[in-house]
Amino acid sequence: MAIRERPMAGATDRGPPLRLRDGVGFVLFVVVVAAVLVGVFGGSRWAARESAAALYELPGGSWALGSVLGAVTLLGWGGAVSGRLTSPAANGSGRASGVLLRRVALAPVFFLLSGLRGRNCRSYEEGCAYVPGTGPAFLVYVACVAGVGWLAHRRRRAVLEERRARERERLRKLRRKGKGKGKSRGARQR
Repeated sequence: MAIRERPMAGATDRGPPLRLRDGVGFVLFVVVVAAVLVGVFGGSRWAARESAAALYELPGGSWALGSVLGAVTLLGWGGAVSGRLTSPAANGSGRASGVLLRRVALAPVFFLLSGLRGRNCRSYEEGCAYVPGTGPAFLVYVACVAGVGWLAHRRRRAVLEERRARERERLRKLRRKGKGKGKSRGARQR
């Protein structure tokens, strides 16, 4: 005699019901994460705005700072990409450094954007005003990243193309060298 199983009370095809305690925990988690993100982004924007004026006053001014920040971005992305192209260790230790380098590469962008005027702010408010020197720094940053990035891309493509050409030539030589070899005994005797 077969025993028929009855579904448990409250259970559906999707799984057990969501409890009130789980919902409250999820809402608290979202609120805490949102507060941390707002604090981190707001605090970093405040720190960048406070330090930007002093950095733009250094020798070379905003032009030099834009080129230095462009170099930081290029080195960060270059290191992250080169780490991705090489095979990481079996334990996955190569992945953490690539993630860190990409985050370092994005930091100059956030620094430069923090010096621009706030979107929904009045210009006379201190936290929203344009930081003098941000425009030229941003312009030099974009020119540096675009120009050097394009040159690095072209060089990388040329190196890869030359490597492929050498490999094709090596295979062509191997095919010419082995013309009579590899045939069956009957085919060689004919």
